[in-house]
Amino acid sequence: MTRSPDDRFLPEAKARGFDGSTPRPAASGTAPKGAPQPTAAPDAERAPKGRGELREQPSTEARLTDRPSGADAVVPATTSPVGADRAVPPPATAGGAPSAPEGLGSDDRWRLLEGAHHDPHGVLGAHPVDGGGVRVRALRPFARSVAAVTDGGTRTELAAEGDGFFSGVLPAKGTALPAEGYRLAVTYDDGEHVVEDPYRFLPSLGELDLHLIGEGRHEELWKALGSQPMTHEGVTGTRFAVWAPNARGVRVAGDFNFWDGTGFPMRSLGGSGVWELFVPGVGAGTAYKYEITRPDGSRGMKADPMARATEVPPATASLVTESAHEWRDQEWMERRAAVPVHRAPFSVYEVHLASWRPGLTYRELAEQLPAYVKELGFTHVELMPVAEHPFGGSWGYQVTSYYAPTSRLGSPDDFRFLVDALHAAGIGVIMDWVPAHFPKDEWALARFDGTPLYEPSDPRRAEHPDWGTLEFDFGRTEVRNFLVANAVYWCEEFHIDGLRVDAVASMLYLDYSREGGDWLPNAYGGRENLDAVAFLQEMNATVYRRCPGAVTIAEESTAWDGVTRPTHLVGPTGFGGLGFGLKWNMGWMHDSLDYVAHEPVHRRYHHNEMTFSMVYAYSENYVLPISHDEVVHGKGSLVSKMPGDWWQQRATVRAYLGFMWAHPGKQLLFMGQEFAQGAEWSHDTGPDWWLLDPDYPAADDHRGVRDLVRDLNAVYAATPALWQLDTDPDGFAWIDGGAAEDNTFSFLRYDTAGDPLLCVSNFSPVVRENYRLGSPDVVWKPVLNTDAPRYGGSGAAAADPLKTDPTPWNGRAHSVSLTLPPLATLWLRPA
Repeated sequence: MTRSPDDRFLPEAKARGFDGSTPRPAASGTAPKGAPQPTAAPDAERAPKGRGELREQPSTEARLTDRPSGADAVVPATTSPVGADRAVPPPATAGGAPSAPEGLGSDDRWRLLEGAHHDPHGVLGAHPVDGGGVRVRALRPFARSVAAVTDGGTRTELAAEGDGFFSGVLPAKGTALPAEGYRLAVTYDDGEHVVEDPYRFLPSLGELDLHLIGEGRHEELWKALGSQPMTHEGVTGTRFAVWAPNARGVRVAGDFNFWDGTGFPMRSLGGSGVWELFVPGVGAGTAYKYEITRPDGSRGMKADPMARATEVPPATASLVTESAHEWRDQEWMERRAAVPVHRAPFSVYEVHLASWRPGLTYRELAEQLPAYVKELGFTHVELMPVAEHPFGGSWGYQVTSYYAPTSRLGSPDDFRFLVDALHAAGIGVIMDWVPAHFPKDEWALARFDGTPLYEPSDPRRAEHPDWGTLEFDFGRTEVRNFLVANAVYWCEEFHIDGLRVDAVASMLYLDYSREGGDWLPNAYGGRENLDAVAFLQEMNATVYRRCPGAVTIAEESTAWDGVTRPTHLVGPTGFGGLGFGLKWNMGWMHDSLDYVAHEPVHRRYHHNEMTFSMVYAYSENYVLPISHDEVVHGKGSLVSKMPGDWWQQRATVRAYLGFMWAHPGKQLLFMGQEFAQGAEWSHDTGPDWWLLDPDYPAADDHRGVRDLVRDLNAVYAATPALWQLDTDPDGFAWIDGGAAEDNTFSFLRYDTAGDPLLCVSNFSPVVRENYRLGSPDVVWKPVLNTDAPRYGGSGAAAADPLKTDPTPWNGRAHSVSLTLPPLATLWLRPA
């Protein structure tokens, strides 16, 4: 009879205390010396769906420690879970080591009990015996008895060796196991449970996987490391694999063994630094961590760096997961690479997922977010935060589980469902990605195996002075592989269309936020982080090679040369390009916001802040970001930055957005700014949607700005001149970029066919009648006026159509005379 994974294994765990009873000593009536005591979770009553019967609260005397979490995850040698209160002992030849029963060396015994054995499969499981037969040894703390039962029905009782060890010799021909294999019949107080022996299986990781991991070139690392439900040698279960090269030993603990890893030591797979164990019967939904014995003999509980799902914070355990989602976006994935992103419309709505509509899950967001974004005409959303992180109210820039979507809003498949729904609405999905640094949480990546592993060993390179975090050791092949594979993982497993890479500048410069003497120069005496450069180049090259149509976007705040240049092209500084597809234009953002924040009477003195961006507009492929960073920490919302009364503030926002959408580069707008929210962002309340309520007296003011954003996107998408030549100087020409006294800016945008769009912005609060501008010899038709009454404007408008005449102006043979509304932007196309 075929049994389910739970039927095959988990009853044993239940027998050891999951039913709320106190496990009793082994068959002798007293606990063997050093017998482990069970540990229990303080949140054990919070059972995963369908597993509550295995997570009941145990009795007080059954618990030695709380479930490992946070700082409590550290298990010092003096509080050994095996109950011995001892550090990892010296070898058996050292004085004081107890003698072992015949057949089990004292060194093996001590190392297994203390979680410091590199090859438990060499001691446990089945091994040939000189003279014939096969010895089976098991480590089953609290068992009354253990027997080995072949599939053919032969039963061999195993003798107790103390400390939870049992062994016996199976009759066999020669030294070969019976062809049908065997299982363990383990008897506890509640009866006998027949389970698979994890130590009878060969490694489930192949030599190619280990070779690629060692080379730092495993581009599907998530399929090799972490927890993988699988069928191995005909048995269903989960393979656990973790990279911890400096650990003295690793054990896996979780729901399935009552958070007592004593009986589940992992084996070291040679020089790869990888530890592996296939645990039969364990399936999706199981919570687990790794108990790592550090080089100094102390122990700590660590979440899986490769976990693809996690418990809901503040709980910190990793979860075994398996996807059942069936993608419906094949058409989207096939056509997204048809046009390079820098030559296509690209307008991004930036969303903090947890606060866009507070309380909504991924699936509930899938019912509302795609429809809203599609109505407003944005081509993409940028989602933050996605990867699991400790503080839900943050931007998610302190990531503790790089491979797991945050569980606050649902499961990984629920997140896939949201991405699928956005694609069905024709909306691309970009996610914030944070490879620059990680937090110091005791249970996460920091000093993972007891040594600096993911971080550099030198604190002058490890500690990030601004954020209280640790930087990655980009020069270590396995760490670089961890991050490169992570970028690929999100694009392939979740169909993410783009990665916005946070804090690139902090990675590129060794002296970033550091004073003299607090940083080490590179091998050539420079300040560039050569390892970070190589990592970013490899990441970008790998993503673009494996994921056609995906885009990477750098948030890089300096003038580093070649951020969006191909990696094989060397620039004047001697570096190849970093290989990003797009770069946030932080200079444009700061300069333009500074300009509009001044009173109109003073703007003439800051005119160059709006024109300087065109000096370098084609040095990179740019995104113009009005992002989350500009609406928090006392900076105020976009509309609150504007001077004047409420009407002038809204009018300036509208004029500014019109200028922004016409400026070379792609657009990004943070949620809430599309309807001129006045308050700063709050992670508790999110956008102030009530401002749009028809019962609110000023609702029309806010709806007017939102309607403008919708129309900006609609006209933008229908006007190739605004995006086809975004990265080509032939797509732009000033008409008058020097009208500082008038607070006006006028320029032309061209598409590949040479068809123009005229943009004129008036950042003064006065109507300018008969305002003459040089022009191509065409008849102009206004297609957008941010001062239109439906947006909340004054209604001042240019004539329709507008004919040019042969009056030379602004260095052109023809010109046009028009009316400029106050604090407004006009777009005009040939009639």
